[in-house]
Amino acid sequence: MPEKIEDLCDYINTNWKTRTPIHLASYVLWRLNWIHPFTDGNGRTSRATSYAVLCIRLGYALRGTQTIPEQISRDKAPYYRALEASDRADSQGRIDLTELEAYLGALLAKQLLGVHEQATKDAEGGQTEDDQ
Repeated sequence: MPEKIEDLCDYINTNWKTRTPIHLASYVLWRLNWIHPFTDGNGRTSRATSYAVLCIRLGYALRGTQTIPEQISRDKAPYYRALEASDRADSQGRIDLTELEAYLGALLAKQLLGVHEQATKDAEGGQTEDDQ
């Protein structure tokens, strides 16, 4: 197991500047779940670590009340399907995170849309004058 964790870290370090933040977060999410290094909390730890990698690679903390990890925990079926797609590619000797990247990208868009909605509502929760 220590070698697999080291391989994960090597992949992230080697690809830090050449891969997108979503790719790196997807890789961490998939691979850490696959390695399964903890007796409990593998999913939560993988989601938190993936989100941290995304924020660090972007260079700032992502705001929002429905963060990517929170969204995943509310509906895990698409999360599991995306992980399984990456597992299938791995069984063929390939790294293909396409489905997982699309999934995380959609969750990120939803999170940022929530930020936009918060930013454009007045104190009573309605629209601003410009929106009317």
